[in-house]
Amino acid sequence: MALMNLPYELRIGWRYTRAAKTTARNGFISFISGVSMLGIALGVAALIIVLSVMNGFQKEVRDRMLSVLAHVEVFDGADQSVADLATLMARLKAQEHVEAAAPFVAAQGLIARGDTMRGVMLRGIDPVLEPLVTPLVKDMPEVLRARLAPGDFGVILGGSLARGLGVTTGDRVTLMVPSGQMTPAGVVPRVKQMTVVGLFDSGHYEFDAGYAYLNISDAQRLFRLTGPTGVRLRLDDFNRSRGVAAAVSADLGTDYWVSDWTRQNRNWFAAVQVEKRLMAIILTLIVAVAAFNLVSTLVMTVTDKRADIAILRTLGASPLSIMGIFVVQGATSGFLGTVAGLGLGMLVAFNIDVIVPFIEHLLGTQFLPQDIYLISQMPSDPQWGDIFPITVSALILSLLATIYPSWRASRINPAEALRYE
Repeated sequence: MALMNLPYELRIGWRYTRAAKTTARNGFISFISGVSMLGIALGVAALIIVLSVMNGFQKEVRDRMLSVLAHVEVFDGADQSVADLATLMARLKAQEHVEAAAPFVAAQGLIARGDTMRGVMLRGIDPVLEPLVTPLVKDMPEVLRARLAPGDFGVILGGSLARGLGVTTGDRVTLMVPSGQMTPAGVVPRVKQMTVVGLFDSGHYEFDAGYAYLNISDAQRLFRLTGPTGVRLRLDDFNRSRGVAAAVSADLGTDYWVSDWTRQNRNWFAAVQVEKRLMAIILTLIVAVAAFNLVSTLVMTVTDKRADIAILRTLGASPLSIMGIFVVQGATSGFLGTVAGLGLGMLVAFNIDVIVPFIEHLLGTQFLPQDIYLISQMPSDPQWGDIFPITVSALILSLLATIYPSWRASRINPAEALRYE
């Protein structure tokens, strides 16, 4: 009874959408309409799932990066050690959104064990202040951080780096740094025997295979520095890093160089964004193809309903009303397909941590081998900023696909249509 209160364009359009398969022709039209709705549903679901996985991958890698990297780093502008550390630390802590600060020494060197040698990024840290800035160091056991005592020349290696060197906790390694001594034979690198006091695993191969931590005073002695090379900052929100870095740079002037984590990894994040846009375009084309399959469905429906259209015209229906009937039919199919795809995509995206392991167990394979990819589990991070445009785009494409067949229906001449009836 509720349908009787609706405009007849809506009632007739809905009736055509759910019309019974009374003939083979009607059955074929219904089949094509069902295929179109299925294509839209699968396209929308694929878009939601793929973009959610890419968001999850980006978030997972970003979080692992930020477990090692500081939100903002401040270096001496002349590539020398910071002269007045106390004053600099006080000015930085006074900045808005800065939660913690810690001095550090950043340098490169070579670590050798027997005939095996690896390049390494050395980080001289304060075992007391660094946990306030770096989550990775904070998560280390306190007893491990205590082993980085000044003067002991202990070093904490990344797990992949230690495996490459064939060392473990308690072994001795040889550290070579470029700031050497001038001799008649040339510059001889400085060499220091160090003890591996522990290992860390950040979950990011680049850091695990190329980073090493030692006490900041030991690093200053090795590199002949009078102080730290810079200060690392932790903010209350990592998304504010670029703005805070600009504010700090403006406050300190040209004496210091300021960098935030987005600039340090800009190439990686730019590549992910490009891949995400290209994938969205490709999958949107799939939705567009499925949506424009509605064109063929409506064209066949218009041909099949020529007599009905003629009768409605003779009863006083305007061309705009005839057009509205078939717009309703096509838009309804597009709406149902979009809603079905939205439901399927959300179901998979929010449960991918259960679905993918089940498929891997069923097939006896692993989609993300840990020795190849940065992560071993399929991540997912559905965001309404992606889901809403996908849904709206599918609805708009479905609506656009109905315009031409509906216009053709409105142009049918009643006399011509009823000539052979």
